[in-house]
Amino acid sequence: MKCETVREALSARLDGEPGPVSAELVDQHLATCPACRDWSVRAERLRRMLIVHTAPPVPDLTAAILDEIRPRHSVSRVALALVAIVQTGLALAQLLGADIGMGHSDIGAFMMGHMSHESAAWNLAVGIGLAWAALHTRAAAAQLPMLSVFVGVLTAASLLDLADGEVTAGRLLSHIPVLVGVGLLYLVYRRDRDDHRPPNRETLTAPGDSAGDRPRSPFARRDAAPDHRRPASRRVA
Repeated sequence: MKCETVREALSARLDGEPGPVSAELVDQHLATCPACRDWSVRAERLRRMLIVHTAPPVPDLTAAILDEIRPRHSVSRVALALVAIVQTGLALAQLLGADIGMGHSDIGAFMMGHMSHESAAWNLAVGIGLAWAALHTRAAAAQLPMLSVFVGVLTAASLLDLADGEVTAGRLLSHIPVLVGVGLLYLVYRRDRDDHRPPNRETLTAPGDSAGDRPRSPFARRDAAPDHRRPASRRVA
């Protein structure tokens, strides 16, 4: 058997392809031909040098990636922060004894001090909660159910008290920050939900687009059959 034929078979073996002769004949020739054995060792060493090497240095993109995914301040978040400051200021003023509309002449003095402290504590909690949602947008979803119910019941009760003449206009005006705050809280919740929602597969490719017209979506590769074709060997080339 010629050495050229054996070396062609060895090259095909390195590429994982069938050779021109059987593996048994190749091994028999290698047992009796030192030159082909040396050629096989050098070919295998060259192949390993080409496929096994030190990974190239990769730049550290951690800071750039974190800066890209860091949530940016939107108009609704800034407005929510301002409302939180106003709400917190009202609560602190009430705790310090300022009159913000509760001193109606028909209301008795019994339990007024305790009720004032309860209302001030609640207003302070609402203001801090809105400020927390402005800084951490994911907290908006947790606050929406409670504050929505509170605003609904407060609105209904305020309308009844207004009809009965048991509430002053100043006290009703003090509820405006929490009403506006709940609306802004919902906008922040919607914005945060849309930012963390994964992309829709249908929106990645338009109807009628061919695979050659635009790059394929990474989602489409999950459904496509994997391509196991090898590159052409030296013998085939």
